[in-house]
Amino acid sequence: MAGPGRSMLYSFLLFAIILSLLEMYREKLASTELLTIVGGFISSLIFLVLLTFIGNFQESNGNKTGWGAVALAEFVALIAASSVHRVCITTCFLFSAFLLYEVDKLSGMIIAKTESKTRRH
Repeated sequence: MAGPGRSMLYSFLLFAIILSLLEMYREKLASTELLTIVGGFISSLIFLVLLTFIGNFQESNGNKTGWGAVALAEFVALIAASSVHRVCITTCFLFSAFLLYEVDKLSGMIIAKTESKTRRH
């Protein structure tokens, strides 16, 4: 299992790659309605990897990740989406809300599984 340092490095590299590809193909992504929605989804992936980076950075410093990290990651993703098209901002926000819900649900399942293992031993 990857520790917070390795996961932080991978998420930062993915952030840089996704952001640079989004900026390289922004004219193409803004050309049709469907590609504009795809641009919003790609921007929400920026939100996800940046949230992972911030969470791992705070974990390595001994802090807990809170809503400030979510707000910062969402703000950066929305700025990246705004460089493509105005509709990308809305779709990025909606996709990011869905991804945040799924990450929270997955985190709750993992915490419940970990707590049940510690209760048995």
